[in-house]
Amino acid sequence: GYGDSPPAEMVATAQTRVAFLDHILQELDIQRPVLVSPSMSGRFALPFLLVQGDQLAGFVPIAPVGTKDYTAEQYQQVQTPTLILYGDHDTSLGAQALQSLRHLPRHHVAVLHDAGHACYMDKPEDFHRALLGFLRQLK
Repeated sequence: GYGDSPPAEMVATAQTRVAFLDHILQELDIQRPVLVSPSMSGRFALPFLLVQGDQLAGFVPIAPVGTKDYTAEQYQQVQTPTLILYGDHDTSLGAQALQSLRHLPRHHVAVLHDAGHACYMDKPEDFHRALLGFLRQLK
């Protein structure tokens, strides 16, 4: 439903997006993945995290959209280890996402300096260093 793609009814609600992502993980037979979620993918990843976060080994939101759709209490229930990542030049979505995601009890924050919204493209080495450091900490 973004750009030139037509709206897809099968992922029109948070529930159907959770079911869609769950179906993909089952079809690929992926057990306890780390879900990396930049920007628009937050519409899929955040509801999945809140409903089925126990199926994830970790979560890496990168200035995702949709963080304001959930309450601090909902975030506080999630026990998935999380690395909140954003670029310091992303003063709108990155900062906004942090305000909501900081309620996740098992989170760390990594701010990439001199990087914008697509911080993984602006500073790929710093991004990979932060991501790999987080992955090494997971059991």
